[in-house]
Amino acid sequence: MVGYESLAWIKDKNGKEYVCPIDVLKGDTRDRFELNEEERRACMDVNMIIGTERW
Repeated sequence: MVGYESLAWIKDKNGKEYVCPIDVLKGDTRDRFELNEEERRACMDVNMIIGTERW
């Protein structure tokens, strides 16, 4: 079953926030500030979902 607990929220060094399925992230998900290209393609830009810079 897929749920909230299977997602990681990543904020990059430029302040963009992404929600990613944990299983596509390489390595530790704590204190992540970068996503590689493959990870970024599998993640969703939170601003595209919500439409604002901060919610």
